Amino acid sequence: MTSQLPELSGKVALITGASRGIGYGIAEAFVARGDRVVITGRTEDSLKEAVEQLGAERAVYVAGKAHDEAHQAAAVERAMEAFGRVDHLVNNAGTNPVFGPIADLDLNVARKVFETNVISALGFAQKTWYAWQKDNGGAIVNIASVAGLAPSPFIAAYGVSKAALINLTQQLAHEFAPGVRVNAIAPAVVKTKFASALYEGREAEAAASYPLARLGVPSDIGGAAAFLTSAQSDWVTGQTLVVDGGIFLNAGVGA
Repeated sequence: MTSQLPELSGKVALITGASRGIGYGIAEAFVARGDRVVITGRTEDSLKEAVEQLGAERAVYVAGKAHDEAHQAAAVERAMEAFGRVDHLVNNAGTNPVFGPIADLDLNVARKVFETNVISALGFAQKTWYAWQKDNGGAIVNIASVAGLAPSPFIAAYGVSKAALINLTQQLAHEFAPGVRVNAIAPAVVKTKFASALYEGREAEAAASYPLARLGVPSDIGGAAAFLTSAQSDWVTGQTLVVDGGIFLNAGVGA
């Protein structure tokens, strides 16, 4: 990518959880259209590698935990220091550390899931709002999940947190209008390390239930995020774009 960088668009995006997977796919899509990006994540080495791939003249990173308010402030400050603005925010950082029935869910684990998947998104949105978007406009995209749209057995904490993120999207869209548009993306299974337990060793079987006959890849979500932060979506806010390979078309089918 560094050898074929397009002209600068003048826009800057802050993307959380973007050293790999969906977040990196989004960063790649933004850089490909000429944006500059600030990416965050927990592991500095992974972030350094991602910046090298994206192009050091277009990308910088801030390492830290998404739910840490000091990290949130540092990421927004880095965007302002490096590029002087932060037009777009993509809340992609998320966690899903537990698998099992909701009756046995450790409440401390549930709190951790909400801190990372919901509260951190609110914190980043607040800080981006006051640093730039309140006076200059922009767009926010929250990466939710199809797990937030229907019951999700054995990943209930994750699903409930994503449902909350979808509602947070609507709340922010209402309060931040008209200058800032806020939307969400709800992916089904995307081939990333984060989701590997859902398909590794059985990808063909997992993909067979999708009408489009494949699982998602990070660029699928990158393209959706690019649309929701572009002029082509200027009349779209408060919406959740389902990017699922058609899996929801199977709802209600069967004996």
